[in-house]
Amino acid sequence: MQLDPAPILLDGSWVPGPAERIDVLDPRDDSLVGRVPLCGPSEVDAAVAAAGKAAPGWARTSAGDRTAMLKAGARALREALEELAELQAREGGKPLGDSRGGVEAGIGTLEQYAELGQLHRGRALQGGWDALDLMTWEPRGVCAVLTPWNDPVAICLQGLGAALAAGNPVVFKPSERTPLSGARVAELLAAQLPAGVLQVLHGDGRTGARLAAHPDVDVVYHVGSSRTGREIARACATTGAHAVLEGGGKDACIVDAGVDAAWAAEQVALGAFANAGQICVSIERVYVHEAVAEPFLAALVERAGSFPIGPLVDGRQREVVARHVQEAVAAGAQVLAGGAVPEGAGAWYPPTVLTGCTDDMALMRDETFGPVAAVRVVGSFDEALSAARQSAYGLAATVLTPHMAHAQRAARELPVGTVKVNAAFGGAPGGAAHPHRGSGQGYGYGPELLDEMAQVKVVHWAACPGSGPA
Repeated sequence: MQLDPAPILLDGSWVPGPAERIDVLDPRDDSLVGRVPLCGPSEVDAAVAAAGKAAPGWARTSAGDRTAMLKAGARALREALEELAELQAREGGKPLGDSRGGVEAGIGTLEQYAELGQLHRGRALQGGWDALDLMTWEPRGVCAVLTPWNDPVAICLQGLGAALAAGNPVVFKPSERTPLSGARVAELLAAQLPAGVLQVLHGDGRTGARLAAHPDVDVVYHVGSSRTGREIARACATTGAHAVLEGGGKDACIVDAGVDAAWAAEQVALGAFANAGQICVSIERVYVHEAVAEPFLAALVERAGSFPIGPLVDGRQREVVARHVQEAVAAGAQVLAGGAVPEGAGAWYPPTVLTGCTDDMALMRDETFGPVAAVRVVGSFDEALSAARQSAYGLAATVLTPHMAHAQRAARELPVGTVKVNAAFGGAPGGAAHPHRGSGQGYGYGPELLDEMAQVKVVHWAACPGSGPA
């Protein structure tokens, strides 16, 4: 595939798409990586129509055959792992090692759904002796998959893998900020599928909005901002499509009394600064007990100074981060590390630590999505837990504590989809999460995502009188 311009996939054919283009820039130096077409209503209509045409045949394809095709796609992706990692790093700014890990995780997810698809099953219920009730899973129909820029390969393979394994044809639109790696994934995967089962569109938010609101789309899978997720939810309420949404977060971390301050600082640094703070479950606000605040802050500042600086995805995102920090400082917060926009090309921003933060600051209230640890010192675990609960979001939270009772309280009382105890990141393969509040709805990954991509039909099967022996 030529990166400039990248084509779109319609009904089994790669075509140039509209003449209007979107530039894709390397956030490290603002150099041009490639261009993609800006698809409009006609391309959206054509893609949805092609997917609808392919839907009956793909639904009737045996689960075993779908598994074989998806496994073949996973093998092709694994052979192109280095290419995908380098492309993802160029257009999104991820460090190459992190990028490689994301691609590997995405391929593993596709392999997982390939296996799980043929195991997805319903239930049989026994009523009267002469009747049987069957609860069967069926594909929903045309699935729109809209994915973000922060981990484009891994996240797109979640949506694509689950939708395809469940028997749905897909119209896929990757983020316009990182479209090239997603398109390359789709190219390798589509080569193993029947024509029309996978369509690829490019474009900006207008393209995504047209696709999500299309009357012939049956399910929308979206990972991205909460604002966009709310717009998609409204559109789906009108069309009747099923919406699976993972939005933004403002993930809290509680640093409890009694923890080792250096260890806690390392956990917070990893959670706040990895991938320049551009991970869905990055730590964004920290509530540290006053008993450990001084050594914790000293260790966190030291770690921020040694943590690799990374670029944000583009200048627009860096402006959001810089504005949140500047407004917090103007309102009384103190910068202990970082906090200044570097000179020169690219969208670089240093690991930053602020203290003296208050919960009315945008830095503690709104999603920042950058390498910033905003710290508030608290007098008790109860105060920390109460403050951590106060958010419009509900994606994830972390508690670092040596006290079992505090860990149990946090796990039960934090209104989020994922609670991490004594680890900034981690989780078993096959785990799932259900975002709370403004962070979304539905299971965005794990085996339960197959349930989101399918719908239940109940069949009441009674015997016909006289059809057999009494």
